[in-house]
Amino acid sequence: MAEKKTQFNVYLPPELVRAVKHRCIDEGTSLSSFVERILGDYLEKNDAAPATTEKEPEQ
Repeated sequence: MAEKKTQFNVYLPPELVRAVKHRCIDEGTSLSSFVERILGDYLEKNDAAPATTEKEPEQ
């Protein structure tokens, strides 16, 4: 079963969007896959664990 994905919108400078789209074409990947990989790599490199949606119990 495929992992559930969530859509979200971001606002970026047009020249950055254009450059990213061209990179995706060059790499033969989708924009979603590219952004997922880049963000995941960034978090891994910077020792940031992905946030969970589960709330911790209140004390």
